[in-house]
Amino acid sequence: MMSVSEITEVLVKVSHRVEAKGFVAATDGNISVRLPNGNILATPTSMNKGFISAGDLVEVTIDGKQVNGKRKPSTEMKMHLFIYHHRSDVNAVVHCHPVYATGFAAARVPLPENIFPEMVVGFGTVPLAQYATPSTEEVGDSLLPFVGKYDAVLLANHGVVTYGSGLWDAYFKMEKVEQTAQMLFVAEALGGAKHLSNEQILRLKELAKTVYSK
Repeated sequence: MMSVSEITEVLVKVSHRVEAKGFVAATDGNISVRLPNGNILATPTSMNKGFISAGDLVEVTIDGKQVNGKRKPSTEMKMHLFIYHHRSDVNAVVHCHPVYATGFAAARVPLPENIFPEMVVGFGTVPLAQYATPSTEEVGDSLLPFVGKYDAVLLANHGVVTYGSGLWDAYFKMEKVEQTAQMLFVAEALGGAKHLSNEQILRLKELAKTVYSK
């Protein structure tokens, strides 16, 4: 198990990386991680992710009460806590506004799994949650149909949220969602992506249980 200082170091690294990759602009986005004591360590509100240091992070209880940190928690903390409450296996949440994936979210088009093998063996379809006013309880309500089954969700007219067993797992899912959206956009310009057949998808899912299993 990682120590709190090690978890803090990774959270800062991931924060810097989402900004460097262009997944957020200005003070957009928020990232959190579950601590060994059950509390949540998260990026603060109103701060560029590329400038964040360990001293800027905030700690809240699983019920949202701030117990550490000089800054205020992210305005999207309700969404993070909703995911943690519904997924005991999730230890990190990443929310960003990557250009291509958010474009699909604005067009209200989910990302299908039947195009790229990596999606089939990775996390399948990336569904689209109905529009919800950011920072409100509505966001959790919009995620309810998907949170138990999917690890990445497009938020209509808003952005993307990914989550996983740890910070790097959740972050790399964000990278993969954005890459998939970009490749689908390019394929559309070339006449549209060609779907994998049901037989090809079934074979990939069988391989996912053996060759690609962790």
